[in-house]
Amino acid sequence: MQGESLISHLIELRNRLLWVVLAFVVVFFAGLYFSNALYSWLTAPLLKISPAGLISTGVTAPFVILMKIAALVAFVLTLPHTLYQIWAFVAPGLYAHEKRLVLPFIISATVLFLIGMAFAYFFVFGMVFKFIAAIIPPNMRWTPDSAAYFEFILNMFFMFGLTFEVPVAVVLLAKLGVVPVTKLKTARPYVIVGAFAVAAVVTPPDVASQLMLAIPLWWLYELGVVAAGIMVRPKPTRE
Repeated sequence: MQGESLISHLIELRNRLLWVVLAFVVVFFAGLYFSNALYSWLTAPLLKISPAGLISTGVTAPFVILMKIAALVAFVLTLPHTLYQIWAFVAPGLYAHEKRLVLPFIISATVLFLIGMAFAYFFVFGMVFKFIAAIIPPNMRWTPDSAAYFEFILNMFFMFGLTFEVPVAVVLLAKLGVVPVTKLKTARPYVIVGAFAVAAVVTPPDVASQLMLAIPLWWLYELGVVAAGIMVRPKPTRE
């Protein structure tokens, strides 16, 4: 019986992974069609600071960059579907009150990830590029390589998207009873130190960009603690 149960779970996992991959592939090819226009939009923050634009030194770099853009579009647009498939796989092992979290979880996780990406695009990129342009020696010509540029912005999109997921993670931990709200509050000093440590590692070396990751990470944690305090009621103690 246990062997049959394990096989059925593996089959279900395979099927849900197939749906995730299928949705990703379909949106990927659609994104590939619009990749040239998206390239112009993604390079706009740099071109405002450095009108000289980008160079491409790799033989296949232009094609690879367009593929990465299409993959980014597919990841973002299929994120709700991916989160649903993950949740649907683990849902049979959850209680009814835990299953009711699925829709708020999918919506909030998707919206916050997009807000994190938008924050990076509209605020962080410009500040980082201005800082780099300001420290360039007079006899140096700054013409970034396109592959390195897109690797940088994709990493920043991912990091800021994950950062803005903190409230969802905090609320889920409290709602599922993994971490009590009281412990989330007492962990505040460690979170602040950890936020600045993470920002120092994953962002460029200028203080401004590090603060623009560390401070939102801290504030988003505080937002999650407040939301958890409102949504999670303490269990009554027996006398």
